[in-house]
Amino acid sequence: MLVALERFDLKIPGCTSLKQKRHVVKTLTNALRSTFNASVAEVGHQDLWQRTAIAVATVGEREYQVRRMALEIERFVEAWGAVELLDVELTLHDPDD
Repeated sequence: MLVALERFDLKIPGCTSLKQKRHVVKTLTNALRSTFNASVAEVGHQDLWQRTAIAVATVGEREYQVRRMALEIERFVEAWGAVELLDVELTLHDPDD
């Protein structure tokens, strides 16, 4: 079993309040959860209006499966109109090692 953890550093252009930011982040994280059945959390930049970092965790049996899922998730985030993708990090972990 492999665990894939992706961290996305995002910009939210035009955001003028934390309330507006929370709406964008909540909408995106809920869409990721429902579309990919993944664990999602905001993990950084909580105090900035136009920045956020989210982490997405998925599990699979084979490396190609989790890498393919990670690529699909990255494309989904990149296509999300309310955010701009600044950086993405992918970490694979095998808990059996």
